[in-house]
Amino acid sequence: MTYGFSLWDIFWIFLLMAALQPYLQRRYLESQRQSLIARIERKRGSRVILLVHRQETMGLLGFPIMRYINIEDSEEVIRAIHLTDKEMPLDLVLHTPGGLSLAALQIAWALKRHPGRVTVFVPHYAMSGGTLIALAADEIVMCEHAVLGPVDPQLGQYPAPSILKLVQKKPLDKVDDETLILADIAEKAVNQMREAVKRLLLDKFPPEKAEEIARTLTEGRWTHDHPITYEDAKAMGLPVSNEMPEEVLHLMSLYKQPVRTTPTVEYLPVPHRGPRTGRGPSGVTLP
Repeated sequence: MTYGFSLWDIFWIFLLMAALQPYLQRRYLESQRQSLIARIERKRGSRVILLVHRQETMGLLGFPIMRYINIEDSEEVIRAIHLTDKEMPLDLVLHTPGGLSLAALQIAWALKRHPGRVTVFVPHYAMSGGTLIALAADEIVMCEHAVLGPVDPQLGQYPAPSILKLVQKKPLDKVDDETLILADIAEKAVNQMREAVKRLLLDKFPPEKAEEIARTLTEGRWTHDHPITYEDAKAMGLPVSNEMPEEVLHLMSLYKQPVRTTPTVEYLPVPHRGPRTGRGPSGVTLP
């Protein structure tokens, strides 16, 4: 008996392979990440935890969804810390735009209470709540182009320090009740965040220095998305280093940003070092 495939069969096989391809690729990347995490843990003798937020897409519709620090994240990070021996070092890799202050503070306090050494790695950026978490570490390792950010509280779409400044500048009889209520909440939020930052820093700095850094990061000196570079963080007195392990950068490359269209950044993913002489990848002589 002869068996053959019709065009209809081939179509369904192709459709099945196309449907399985994203799943298989995701499983492959997960396997690669787990293997590299285990290798870093063996090399550093530590527990490695990653908190990475990428823009994701919603199901088949493809709507972009921005991920932020939330309660689920804090539960998972705290669970990982609980599964770690108290004296074992913790290495936390952070890549996040920030998120819920409650969740970020929960993670920060859990890191601060861990008896072993805590290192936070920031390959690219850890803004807002990410910076709050980083402040709990014994050392913050940043790439030379990585950034942190201010931790001034946000009330809806407005920065709390800006609401306070508005009320201070205008006569009270010109300010409506809703704005006055917002100003009262804003004052509490700024004071609470400043005190939290100060408490996170007290084991590393004298009280006066901890207060100075806490005020700088919470008073609304900059916009909320202002980048605090490695040089800025060092000048501020934060315990930063720029000795980023290559394994951490490789690990970040395994967290692919979902792409539905042509990528906005493209390059040959191979190291290019030394003077621009010799032959290029296609054998073309370079000037």
